[in-house]
Amino acid sequence: MHRQLQNSKAQKPGDPHASKIYSDLSGVYDRIFEKVFKRRIFRVVRGLDIPPGAKVLEVGVGTGLSLDAYPSHCEVTCIDLSQSMLDHAARKMDPERHSHITLRQMDAMSLEFDDNEFDFVTAFHVVTVVPDPKRLVDEMTRVCRPDGQVVIINHFSSRRPYIRAVVDLADPLTRRLGWSTRLDLDNVMRGSRLNLEHRYKTSPWSLFTVVEARKFHAAGH
Repeated sequence: MHRQLQNSKAQKPGDPHASKIYSDLSGVYDRIFEKVFKRRIFRVVRGLDIPPGAKVLEVGVGTGLSLDAYPSHCEVTCIDLSQSMLDHAARKMDPERHSHITLRQMDAMSLEFDDNEFDFVTAFHVVTVVPDPKRLVDEMTRVCRPDGQVVIINHFSSRRPYIRAVVDLADPLTRRLGWSTRLDLDNVMRGSRLNLEHRYKTSPWSLFTVVEARKFHAAGH
């Protein structure tokens, strides 16, 4: 497989989930978020022990902070709604080192893949920047194979009332940037075909939660 950057759906001005972080800040995204996000993403991806030949989908790849985390023995498709973000990611791609990775422009809320197509589906710091997080998770689940894994890193509302109350004070500000502090993981996963296997933080003081879930077989299959 050779490196590719495929246009699927062009992002239009005023798209309902064109977050300011994803549009206005694409040029400085790496400088702002690399030190905050990259190490956590690498630790989580490497911990999945992705086997040879596995098919992986990452939704919302952004500027490609995760590209070097995926082992070369798997087949990775990375999508993003923002062409500007994908352009930054494409400039990081090395023809040999990243020959197993394909970039595609696509709306994660309406994935252009068949059901049960991927062994792993990942989303890092994306779920809160879409208008319907549950729809996003449902789409990720749809394209994941039965017994495959859906892996999410995101901020979710704390189960501890005092911490939740303090963090939620920032919600008016974060909403102006395109994401909310009030997203509840249980609400997002309710009614999905996912079994939550692990929910953890990579450090006690982290604002972000790692979610590892497995898709179960539908009844009668």
